[in-house]
Amino acid sequence: MFLSTLRFILKGWVTSLYITPKFYFPFYGFEWVKPLPAEGMYLVFWTMLVLSLLILLGLFYRWSMILFFILFTYVELIDKTNYLNHYYFICLISFLMIFVPAGRVFSLDNILFKRRDIDKCPYFYVWILRMQMFVLYFFAGIAKINSDWLLNAMPLKIWLAPFTHLPVIGQFMDQAWVAYLFSWFGCLYDLSIGFLLFRKKLFPLAYALVVVFHGATAVFFNIGMFPYIMMAITLIFMPEELSHKMIKKLKHFINYSINDKQNNLTYPAKVLVYFMSVYFLIQFLLPFRYLLYGGNLFWHESGFRFSWRVMLMEKAGSAFFFVQDRQTGKEIEVHNPKYLTYVQEKMMATQPDMIVDFAHFLKSEYEKKGMKNPKVRAMAFVTLNGRPSVPYFPDTLDLTRMDNAPWKKRTWLNEAPY
Repeated sequence: MFLSTLRFILKGWVTSLYITPKFYFPFYGFEWVKPLPAEGMYLVFWTMLVLSLLILLGLFYRWSMILFFILFTYVELIDKTNYLNHYYFICLISFLMIFVPAGRVFSLDNILFKRRDIDKCPYFYVWILRMQMFVLYFFAGIAKINSDWLLNAMPLKIWLAPFTHLPVIGQFMDQAWVAYLFSWFGCLYDLSIGFLLFRKKLFPLAYALVVVFHGATAVFFNIGMFPYIMMAITLIFMPEELSHKMIKKLKHFINYSINDKQNNLTYPAKVLVYFMSVYFLIQFLLPFRYLLYGGNLFWHESGFRFSWRVMLMEKAGSAFFFVQDRQTGKEIEVHNPKYLTYVQEKMMATQPDMIVDFAHFLKSEYEKKGMKNPKVRAMAFVTLNGRPSVPYFPDTLDLTRMDNAPWKKRTWLNEAPY
């Protein structure tokens, strides 16, 4: 996360994503979360950079972890345009690590506060991190059990075709059997890797698969630091004997001389155990909430976020908005780039809740210009996994009257034609 945050700052994404936009798409219930002025947003990211380094070194670990979790989650709640499963994952891991005593061994905290390193800690603390990893992998596999992914090899047929320029393997990248191989391997990998990692004897094989899988995703897909984050954090499954040997060698290498005689942590309080039980129950139920809505999930996207549906579809669209004065009947076409960045407009055009958010924003904007209770409609066209583009909803619909609550069915959308 130190490298990821530094990369975010150096590439100018703090400015383009959190300073430049004139409007932000809030998460439902978190409309009160707003970005800070430019200096404030850069202060947030530089603070996260310092905190990630403190966590890495084990300096003021607990407070650094709490503050990192708060700041990272704050950034992610500002605009759902920027939602990614791996950002959500970092939020969850950061939260869990608040409770993990990672600063009690091989840390600057122990040097500063003259504490002995712990020799052993309850498996519970390792288990909660491993379990979060398992949830991500397993439900990513469950999500791949659909006809487009397994029977049509979509969207990998689309995504792999541009890589024909690669040496040796490039000649195969536009062939259907390669897309099917990647699709089925991806599904089987996600469904099985969590179980393999839990088997101590199979860890070397399982971790080799992790490196191969995420190495391939880093080559073929532009998903930033996520593959490297996964390779690093999957080491939580390393057998304890091996991790102890590695830490011992590292201590010797840097001359870390804290007395590490027997010093064990007690089992965590029951309230923490109960809390984590409820937490993981929610984690196991949340990905299945899409069943409450019926229909084609990829079309209406109700229950899509926070359910580990990682890179499952190629969805694109365009939306043209019109604001009508109810008194005069005069209608104005909106120039979307006046209010939205390119990324915001691209993401908004295919996500119903964001379309409604933007319609409400436009209503407010034109009310400020003197219109009374203006009507906002849109012509939107969407294509899913290479199929023909079709109307997303009736273009006569007043979008400002649509309920954007995430638990409501989006009956105002046209039925998915496929």
